[in-house]
Amino acid sequence: MAAEQDLQYTAEHEWLLVEGDVATVGITAYAADKLGDVVFVELPEAGSDVAAGRVVGEIESTKSVGELFAPVDGTVTEINDAVVDAPELVNSDPFGDGWLIKVRFSALPDGLLSYDQYTAVTGGTD
Repeated sequence: MAAEQDLQYTAEHEWLLVEGDVATVGITAYAADKLGDVVFVELPEAGSDVAAGRVVGEIESTKSVGELFAPVDGTVTEINDAVVDAPELVNSDPFGDGWLIKVRFSALPDGLLSYDQYTAVTGGTD
């Protein structure tokens, strides 16, 4: 996976690794820490159309239930079955093996944040 500085971020604490017209999406370490120990992940099916800003899944922890928002309009090309089977990957490796979905998109939305902008929002921590 790319370095955290090379990713783009949303205000909803998701990260995107853009490779051509496909974005790999996960939640940040900051979000995973705030959620606590993740115990269940529900993801959309591959082939599903998603819309930026709309809920596409859930991440349940011992503390709460968080929603996963689509950061782009597009079609889900792949989900991370490993995270469904072992939700703790979201906590242990949020920027690597803990990725959630891959989405083929036609355009990136306005408002994505750089690493520096995102860390400013979170108080200097990813």
